[in-house]
Order: sequence, then structure tokens, then C-alpha cells
Amino acid sequence: MEESDLKNLPGVGPATATKLKNAGFTTAEAISVTPPKEISEKTGIGFNTVLSIVNGARETLGIDFMTAEDLWKKRQDMLRCTIGSENLNQLMGGGIETQAMTELIGEYGVGKTQICLSLCVRVQQPVENGGLAGKVVYIDTEGTFIPERVFQIAETLGLDPHETLANIFLARAYNSSHQELLTEHLFKFCPENNVKLVVVDSMIGHFRGEYVGRENLSERQQKLNSQLHKLLRLTEAYNIAVVITNQVQANPTAFFGDPNKPAGGNVMAHASTHRVYLRKGGKGTRIATVIDSPYLPEEKARFKITEGGVEDAGEE
Repeated sequence: MEESDLKNLPGVGPATATKLKNAGFTTAEAISVTPPKEISEKTGIGFNTVLSIVNGARETLGIDFMTAEDLWKKRQDMLRCTIGSENLNQLMGGGIETQAMTELIGEYGVGKTQICLSLCVRVQQPVENGGLAGKVVYIDTEGTFIPERVFQIAETLGLDPHETLANIFLARAYNSSHQELLTEHLFKFCPENNVKLVVVDSMIGHFRGEYVGRENLSERQQKLNSQLHKLLRLTEAYNIAVVITNQVQANPTAFFGDPNKPAGGNVMAHASTHRVYLRKGGKGTRIATVIDSPYLPEEKARFKITEGGVEDAGEE
């Protein structure tokens, strides 16, 4: 929706449309899923006026009570991007899906970033080839994005590595505030640049480093929760896929089983649509397990990291 279309919403004239567009609210979908208070603060438009605009946007889109049949029809627009491993694709119901946030969890070196880099390449391919025919935003909080690795994956798949790199927009987030600023900018940046995949690697790293101690836990979780829900709104507003990575923390009281658990507590657990736990297997393989999802079964898949990204691995 262009600026001229925004003017068709109740209470939106040329000046108001410009303010909305400059703040990143370029479509009725983006306006309808954002809290009015947030829009008012970012645009400087009065709250009552914003409330009228939001209600108008929701009426235009028919966002009210809907039947389950209507929701089913909406989800037919959902697309899936192949991961590279058929085992992982099957585990995820066909691939990484749009209109959802997928969380990859695991300790250092289990393949979280490798899956993200593989997706960065594959998402650019046409839909009929398992991609989303779009570009990528990669928010790197730990300095783990290596362009040479993307070059290698693209080259192995027979794609133009230079063109592939040119379609990935990289942002290095240096602290949680910078990360928040980048997240807010996505509502304007993604539709303008045909972005179909947003990667945040990792989601929680800066928060764990900056908000140390139990006395800061509440503030940390509130800020983390705010960013997570903005990413969720982004998936629904523009039918894109969001993939975030998460670290693990050791539980010293665990005497049996895996002593590690996902960081971020209930805030991370409730925000993600699909949660996938990664761990190392034998003979250089990795094991992915769905630990939480609205409809995916809690099953396992084995894969390995190769020059072409990630591929299937046989059973031990």
C-alpha cells in the first residue's frame, strides 16, 4: 500500500500519511497490528486520531471476529522455505514458514548460524524451487555472520554468489537498544525491499550481557518481550518468515538428562511459534528436536553441516 492508499483511511490526510510513512507504517496491515500508543509515540499524532486510524485500518482489512474457515483461507497464503535437509524440512512441516517465528535453540557450535546462513541463500530462490523469491535482513548481535560462508553455500548450489550476497541486508547490533532500533525499522524496510526472511542471531545475547542480576530481570524480560512481539507482528503484516536463535543456560541442579535449558524463560517460550532444540550427535552430525509448536509433532531429525549448508545425515 502506497502513501496515496493511506490517505483513504479515516483521519489520514497528506500530512498524516507522510508522518505514518516516515515512522515505518506504510500499509494498513502494519497499522492494524501495532498498538495505537506505539504509533502515537513514533509519529507525534494525537492518540485519539491514531485510534480512529487504527480502527479504520482494521475495518478496511476486515480484522474483527473471523470464522475458522476465514483463518484457514488466510493461511493458504503461507509459504515455506526449504532448509536444505529433507529431514529438517519434514520435521518443520515442509520448511521454515511465513506468518510465524521459528526459534533455533542450542549451545555454541551446534549449527544454529549455519542453518540461518543456508536459509539466507535458499530464500532467494523462486517459490517453485523451495524459496520465497525475496531478500533477507540479518541482524547479527554476536559477529557470527561470515560472508565467505554464504559465498561458499551459494557457489555449491550453483547460484551467483555475488548476487546472493547483494540480496542480504546485514545489520550489526552492538547493544540491546541498537537491536530495538533495528527491529522497529523493519516495518518500513521490509516491504520497501521485498524482504521475505528476517534473521536475528542471537535474540537474547545482548540482554543477558547488559541486564545482569535478579534485580534487573523484570526490566530485561519486558524489553525482550516487546521486541519479540514486534517481530511477530512483522510476520503477520507482511507474510514473511522470522528466524531467531537462542542460547542455552546450564541448570546445575539437573542430575539426569540434558542440563541445559533455553535462555529467556517464559517470555521466549511463549513468543515463538516453533521452537527447535539443536544438539550434537555422533560422527559430526546434529540432531534437531521440535520442543514446542502449535501443530508440529515433537519429533527428531538428523542432519549435517556441509559446503552447501545443511544436508541429511544417515542414522548412526
